[in-house]
Amino acid sequence: MGRIFLEHMGGSRLFSCARCDTNLTNRSELISTRFTGATGRAFLFSRVVNLTYSEVQDRVMLTGRHMVRDVSCKACEAKLGWMYEFATEENQRYKEGRVILERALVTESDGMEERVYNERQH
Repeated sequence: MGRIFLEHMGGSRLFSCARCDTNLTNRSELISTRFTGATGRAFLFSRVVNLTYSEVQDRVMLTGRHMVRDVSCKACEAKLGWMYEFATEENQRYKEGRVILERALVTESDGMEERVYNERQH
């Protein structure tokens, strides 16, 4: 296997893989905490990095039929949730292209504030 290249999004609150601590996303990408996955509570994010994606699967969920891909950690291959590829219900289309991470499979930790140094302030 070749070298794995990982991204780091930065931010003041970070979400990482619970198994290997690879950075996945940050708090500013969080859309909703009101989802449920196989392990319980789950979060919907607009952008997540360092993932691998399964083939598209047709699933019937509580909110209707969706085409989804399971997502796993790029570094350790732990399953973390899924990505919505397509929603058949019009009112569920906001999920398309978004990623669900299961709360039990990720950790949240402090990141770093990114401040741009301005010479006029000093």
